[in-house]
Amino acid sequence: MSFRLFDVPETEASHFVGFAGNRINRHSEKRSDDVVTLALANANARMLLIGQGQVLVSVSDSGDALFTLNEATALLPAPNKTIYLGIQDDTPILASPSGLDFAALPEPIRAIDYRSVYTQGLIPPDQLGAMAQAVSLLSWHDNHKFCGRCGSETVMRDGGYRRTCPNCEAQHFPRTDPVAIMMVVRGDKCLLARGPHFGPGMYSCLAGFIEPGETIENAVRRETLEETNLPVGRVLYHASQPWPFPYSLMIGCHAEALSDDFTLDKSELEDGRWFSREEAITMLDRTHPDGLMTPPPGAIAAHLIRSWVESGA
Repeated sequence: MSFRLFDVPETEASHFVGFAGNRINRHSEKRSDDVVTLALANANARMLLIGQGQVLVSVSDSGDALFTLNEATALLPAPNKTIYLGIQDDTPILASPSGLDFAALPEPIRAIDYRSVYTQGLIPPDQLGAMAQAVSLLSWHDNHKFCGRCGSETVMRDGGYRRTCPNCEAQHFPRTDPVAIMMVVRGDKCLLARGPHFGPGMYSCLAGFIEPGETIENAVRRETLEETNLPVGRVLYHASQPWPFPYSLMIGCHAEALSDDFTLDKSELEDGRWFSREEAITMLDRTHPDGLMTPPPGAIAAHLIRSWVESGA
């Protein structure tokens, strides 16, 4: 039987994870150093406002994190830190830190932490994706103000997608940290674990940063071995997820364990064990008799677990 390269479902699994609904056209090949100024001259432009690990949301009806320029002005955006995200529905989208005291926000605006906005679905999926783009970029700028080559203070260029050193002319570009997150399975059971910072009863997939010169598959095998002493055979890519904490890309895989026996690295993990398919279903559906659960539905870990449960493999 012949196999064609694109004989896969038309809808990618990555479409269904949190932060993946971004509809912005980034215009990456057309951005100029004055693109923020040009966008601010457009009366239809909209702006995301961020600060202190929170995003500003108007909660009058349904949640809305995109403010008109007039509305944004009252919330004190930082002009020298404003970045250009792109165009959505012919509308320029910008983002900026807000200098307003969040304890004195006018009604009906609230400052809501990123995770709550994401887990509670407080803004539309496309705005959640735009928020991830904005948070990642603004976090990168905060963490990379100085040149890594000569130490001089750098300046923003290209609408926020580059920083230039005026002293040595080095060019610095936003970074994305790749993270492998793996659903380890063996037969009809899966291995889930929890870190000490997890909420009560929550178990999730293993995860770890991909190191320089390492393939995704080898990172899955290395991290699984380091955290559980379990050897892994086949690795299958499933989906990816932007993760703005602060600027990561979660790369989700299923991994085939080659043994039943594991030993947890207690410096990394608080607990972990094999779960049957039936038990995993109750954790996904929040009906486990002991109150155990998986991460929220938008998390790529939950998608990895559910895809395995539904595959029957």
